[in-house]
Amino acid sequence: MLDWTATREVMVMPRKRYPPEEIIQHLRTVELDTGKGLAVLDACRKLGITEQTYYRWKKEYGGLRVDQAKRLKALEQENLRLKRIVADQAVDLSILKEVASGNF
Repeated sequence: MLDWTATREVMVMPRKRYPPEEIIQHLRTVELDTGKGLAVLDACRKLGITEQTYYRWKKEYGGLRVDQAKRLKALEQENLRLKRIVADQAVDLSILKEVASGNF
């Protein structure tokens, strides 16, 4: 009996992080290619991205200019930093409440 898991090879491409400028450029390229009659899947293959990635980028960056996309990413980073600060303060506050009540 053959063990299928041992005979199959799974190729996984390493993830690549694209800056917002490249993402917007790729979205424009796919839109131009599809306007020329090329299928979305073929246009995505030409760029080396998956169709799912294209649609996710389109949902997130869909009508943004490059400067707006950069601003969006900067605001997301700032929001993440502020959430971490609030979480740390909540932990500190709960520790101080425990100590003040004598239940340690």
